Amino acid sequence: MKQARRSAWTLLLSALWLFAGCGGGGGASAGTPPTPTPPTPPPQLSTLRSDLQSPWGLAFLPDGQMLVTQKGGSLVRLPASGQGTAVAISGLPAVASAGQGGLLDVAIDPDFASTPWVYLSFSEPGVGAEAGKAGTSVARGRLVGTALLDVTVIFRQAPKVAGSGHFGSRLVFGRDKTLFVTLGERQLGSPAQDLAQTLGKVVRINRDGSLPNDNPAFGVGARPGIWSLGHRNPQGAALHPTTGELWVSEHGPQGGDEINIARAGANYGWPIKSYGCNYGDPVGDACRLGSGVHAPTYVEPLTYWVPTSIAPAGLAFYTGPMFPEWQGQLFSGSLAGQALWRLQLSGNTVTARTAMYADLGERIRDVRQAPDGALLLLTDSGKLLRIYR
Repeated sequence: MKQARRSAWTLLLSALWLFAGCGGGGGASAGTPPTPTPPTPPPQLSTLRSDLQSPWGLAFLPDGQMLVTQKGGSLVRLPASGQGTAVAISGLPAVASAGQGGLLDVAIDPDFASTPWVYLSFSEPGVGAEAGKAGTSVARGRLVGTALLDVTVIFRQAPKVAGSGHFGSRLVFGRDKTLFVTLGERQLGSPAQDLAQTLGKVVRINRDGSLPNDNPAFGVGARPGIWSLGHRNPQGAALHPTTGELWVSEHGPQGGDEINIARAGANYGWPIKSYGCNYGDPVGDACRLGSGVHAPTYVEPLTYWVPTSIAPAGLAFYTGPMFPEWQGQLFSGSLAGQALWRLQLSGNTVTARTAMYADLGERIRDVRQAPDGALLLLTDSGKLLRIYR
């Protein structure tokens, strides 16, 4: 009897095994290894062109063509491929091209199809009593063919000062179509805390240069338009794709480069607080300005670089289809570090930082996501690079 029962169980188990092995119930064949997932190809890098003259900012037109500023004072339009003839655009304002100054960022109107305004930030030379001085200004003009028409300066940093450093400056449109302008403190330090000046600030203006009604109110004597203060030299800015908040990158002194969220009315501490050190001081914890820690009076940076500065420049969130593994990550160019920095995020927390293409030996001035999801980089040496898969 026991032998018969064992035989019956053996037959039943064999039948179940055959049923599973023939794909019964939709399962995978027993003993068949899973199909291996093909490895993800690594990003590729190509040089689209190398004939630009100190390019600084890049913006895409609706048809995929690009506008690129060149620091000496010229604006060119490139084909959507990035290759081919660079067409010069006429009608630009005069710039003070010296040191870090010149023609800086470029942005196109959110309603460009119906109102083809192009916005430019630049170091504007002073005239009259301000001769020999300069400040960051913003102009706009209508792009018609190869010319900017009706060019008007819609914002001027005040006051203009001597020197050729720390102009900023990035242009970013908010979701409400107001315009953020990042402004350096012109290597003067303390004006970044002075609300009677727009040095070391982020300002927010309407597209015609007027002021939004919901800008923060700083009280009597504050310069109109100020959004946030306590910035040193913010040369990168991008709008967060989910929250719509403005993220900025800014240069520290010796170390202390920062990533911040520029929020209405907030103070980011420069020059009172910094994780960097004054030039010439031995680098270390003891030399950090104001001990380094910003809180509770000032806003702590999301992340900072010590002891060596990377000199961040250009900032972009990745939202494209080409690199799904990079979705929502933040990319920053780097001048001193000569790399493209990739920052992984969890909400507003920077969880990891990776320096990419550090072997190029290139000062990466700007980074932008192309319409197809590739990343485009501008280098100070005049190259337009493409990262793609």
